[in-house]
Amino acid sequence: MDTTTPSENTRPIKTAKPADKRGWWWGTGRRKTAVARVRLRPVTGQPKFTIVRPDDKTKTVEEFFTEARDRADCYAALKATGGEGRFEVIARVHGGGFMGQAQAIRLGVARALVAMDPALDPVLRDLGMLTRDAREVERKKYGQAGARRRFQFSKR
Repeated sequence: MDTTTPSENTRPIKTAKPADKRGWWWGTGRRKTAVARVRLRPVTGQPKFTIVRPDDKTKTVEEFFTEARDRADCYAALKATGGEGRFEVIARVHGGGFMGQAQAIRLGVARALVAMDPALDPVLRDLGMLTRDAREVERKKYGQAGARRRFQFSKR
């Protein structure tokens, strides 16, 4: 009889969520004020990574993001799990700037991958891709020029 207890750091393996009726797994990513609703499914033809803008125009990652850093963020979760070229991904983004949108897509893709296959959770969690970055812009206070900047002091 085994009397060892699992350590506090291990998580129980969850069961995979079923795909929706069209075969998509969903994940929502947020960063600053950017929100990305990501869906993915195993590829049936050519692997695609499409981004849908708020005006319903679609672009590829290479067309949407000009910075290599932002393109790498989009593909990071797929590369870490060896899923590059195996999935069709559609990300609908709004709010924020380009960098926040790219990081929101990264979180959404990671969450969708874990919903599809919970065994990928430890790999993505160790790389910090399942943790939502909670840093936000500090609000501007009344009587000040910004969040912390004061108006110039004048003695006379």
